[in-house]
Amino acid sequence: MTTDEQTISRDLTERVRALIAQHDPNVTDPQEFLGARFDAGLAWVNFPQGHGGLGLPQSFQSQVNAELAEAGAPGPDSGRNGIGLGMAAPTIAAFGTEEQKRRFLRPLWTAEHVYCQLFSEPGAGSDLAAVATRAVRDGDDWIVNGQKVWTSGAQNAHMAILVARTDPSVSKHAGLSYFLCDMSDPGVDVRPLRQITGEAEFNEVFLSDVRIPDAHRLGVEGEGWRVATTTLNNERVAIGSGAPREGGMIGKVAAAWRDQPELRVPAMHDELIRLWVEAEVARLTGQRLRQKLAAGQPGPEGSGMKLAFAGLAQTISGFDIELHGESGLRYEDWTMRRPDHVDFTGRDPGYRYLRAKGNSIEGGTSEILRNVIAERVLGLPPEHRVDKNIAWKDLPR
Repeated sequence: MTTDEQTISRDLTERVRALIAQHDPNVTDPQEFLGARFDAGLAWVNFPQGHGGLGLPQSFQSQVNAELAEAGAPGPDSGRNGIGLGMAAPTIAAFGTEEQKRRFLRPLWTAEHVYCQLFSEPGAGSDLAAVATRAVRDGDDWIVNGQKVWTSGAQNAHMAILVARTDPSVSKHAGLSYFLCDMSDPGVDVRPLRQITGEAEFNEVFLSDVRIPDAHRLGVEGEGWRVATTTLNNERVAIGSGAPREGGMIGKVAAAWRDQPELRVPAMHDELIRLWVEAEVARLTGQRLRQKLAAGQPGPEGSGMKLAFAGLAQTISGFDIELHGESGLRYEDWTMRRPDHVDFTGRDPGYRYLRAKGNSIEGGTSEILRNVIAERVLGLPPEHRVDKNIAWKDLPR
């Protein structure tokens, strides 16, 4: 650690101690404490001063998190507001005006505003640039009409990040704009989509003459694709590189192997070790990726992590079923639920196996991620696209 880094580290420790002294986490309301942490610049240390950060390298965030955790301080509600914290916040920080950062970042951090993501549509999933939801300018507002689908947590969301088409006369990537949408506005209709697990964490959202102020547009009009790419890159890093050692799916399997010796079959031992090693390699690779990207915005490398996460989770969940034998085939709770957050490893092996099937779809399909890796990481020639320079209104649909 350089002299400058040591100075920054000591300053952060003093800031944490001052925060704890002024707002004892043992007696302070959690939301109030999170607000004070934001005001102290300790929410995201790499964010600008006055907006939850101190303008420091992101690598110092782990120090702040560890010192606050040791003091018993509450952390942000990443379970209920993962989309807000992992996707909306870095996008607002990168493209928002000073007023937008001031207005939206603090309530997002404290979970006063829980976010969902209005990107995918029935005809625009893997090809996100094909979105048909229209936003038409009306004075200082935009009138939005369309349908979104696979919207996680929309039933609990206060705000949404929304991509809509503002200019159908240009190519599909060029005519998009990015908005922050109030989910309580008239015309927003959220309907559940029941999944194979019996739950309905996903939704379809219908937008009928929803009025969004131009002040809620994020980034330049017509450059929504650029803004959305930042969101998606952050999403893929968040999904693919966040598990601790023996966290996630491999942790459940390893715990069952240790705690239930009656399940052990010698022939399965080698497979378990192989999967454990792959999970550890993925964890360390994700850690290295986060360190590499600490000074800037995530790039397409995050697609590789998300692709690896999806395949590994599905393979481990299949092993989980096999390890538990007949009991692993039981699935006794088909109750229709509207969960507050997604628990990828919750309940039982049957649930984990079924829920993991969605890992290769959500956050970008594995097929599209392979294209991203081939073109933007490996530098291979892109696939031929006949619609690249054609106005969106002239495309067959």
